[in-house]
Parts: sequence; C-alpha cells; structure tokens
Amino acid sequence: MGHIRVGISGWRYAGWRGAFYPSGLTQARELEYASRRMQTIEVNGSHYALQTPSSYARWYEATPRGFVFSVKSPRYLTHILRFRDADASRKAMANFFASGLFMLKEKLGPILWQFPPSFKFDAALFESMLRLLPRNTDEAAALAREHDRHVKDTCLQPDRKRRLRHAIEVRHGSFCNDAFVAMLRKHHAAIVVSDSVKDWPYFEDLTAGFVYMRLHGTQTLYSGKYSDAALERWAARMKAWASGAEPPDARRIAASAAPKRSGRDVFCYFDNDIKAQAPDDACRLMHKLGG
Repeated sequence: MGHIRVGISGWRYAGWRGAFYPSGLTQARELEYASRRMQTIEVNGSHYALQTPSSYARWYEATPRGFVFSVKSPRYLTHILRFRDADASRKAMANFFASGLFMLKEKLGPILWQFPPSFKFDAALFESMLRLLPRNTDEAAALAREHDRHVKDTCLQPDRKRRLRHAIEVRHGSFCNDAFVAMLRKHHAAIVVSDSVKDWPYFEDLTAGFVYMRLHGTQTLYSGKYSDAALERWAARMKAWASGAEPPDARRIAASAAPKRSGRDVFCYFDNDIKAQAPDDACRLMHKLGG
C-alpha cells in the first residue's frame, strides 16, 4: 500500500481564527497547530511570490517528524510566461528552486503546477515544459545555480539527493485527449484530480507513481463542505489508488487503465477554505480513512 496523506491548501486564513484555530493562538504558531492536525499542507504563498530560505527553514522546524509539504509553483511561470519563452521560463524556474525549497529536506513533497482556464493544450509547448522539470534535487540544484538578481537570498545545495514529484493541474477542455495522458506518463508527472463546481475538466487517469487531489468545494469555488457520503466515496477511491489499482468506475481520458502497481502514494488537499470548511472536511476524511 502507498501512503495516504490528507491536508489543506494553505494555513493562514483570518476566518479560521476562533474556528479551526483556538482563540488566543498567535499567528506565528498557526502552522505548528495545523501540522499536528493535518498530515500534509500545500504551500500556496509560493504561487504569488517567491519565498525565502529562512521561511522554508522556519516551516520545517515548526512541523513534526513525518510531515510533508507540497509546494505550489509560481504563477509567473504558469499564468504569465506560460512557458512560451524558453529562456525566460528556465530563468524563472531557476529562481523558484533557488528560493529555498531545499530547506524543507525530507519534508518536501510534490510540486504543483497549476495552469489557468485560458491555457490550452499545446503538445510541443507542454513537452518542452515537462522536459524542463528536474527529476531530483541534484538536477534542481544545477538549475537553481542559473538564478538571476531577482533572488537575493538563496539556498542552492540540498542536504542530499532526493527525487522530486510533479503534479499538473489543468482547467481547459483541450487537455481531454490521449496525447496529454501519454505525455504525462512518459515524464512520470501526475494529473491532478481536481473536484470543483466550475466547468473544469475532471479526470482520474493514473500517470505517475502517486495521486494528487485538490477538492475545491461543493457550492461555490472555495466553499461548500463535503457530505459524509461524498467523503466516504473519496475515501474508497483513495484506498483503491493507494493499493495500486483504481476504482471500477474511474473517469479516464485514456481508453485503457494504467498498469497495476504494488501501491501509490495519495496526497489530498481541501481548498474549500471559506468558513474553515477545509480543515473540518480534512479531519472528517482522515477519520473515515481510519487515521
């Protein structure tokens, strides 16, 4: 069986104070508290601005042994450059890896690459993007050394060689084709299982040795708690994926299922952060999974 980890996207929300976070808990201790209720947390501040080595080091120290972070890649790459300028994209990716990710050491989990709804599938462009992604921390360190002046405080040396995992979240219907699935399988990148009320494509094709889920809410984007029945359905699917198989009613783009494995790690993040529904749903799902 693979490991199943359930958590939240981000942890610093004013509306969670006095709801999820106890009254009187200082903001500086919110990650410490959240990481002892969750099994993983998605760092989303990195999507909007490059973080610093001191921040990543502080997050590492605040969380318990065995905890795992995923890190959301910069929107400058996915939403602005969109990998259309190869040289600029390589430099921006170098800046991202130089900004401190290595300070998370063994707690560094998957890296999320989220593309906007207006981004359409371009096979040549996506192939070049996937080739650029480093497969391990040694490759990432070599890339990080190409950073420019936009990163003033850097961490360029990982503590040891570790594999890197990449998850791809797309939101345009043009990605619903076999070529996209084949491309991700070739590069061992995971399709994000993205559940939302928006008309984004939803697929459960297994394209890597792990599964990455983002649950965005049931009423509006980022709001609406999941019912007990919905969480039980998610739990059953996660157990199937962790066993190396897939649910019998899996919604795939590709006609054929991925080969069965001995197990797949599963990362699940609740993003329905309004009214502290995300941490509540995460705790309820962990309970249904027996954790």
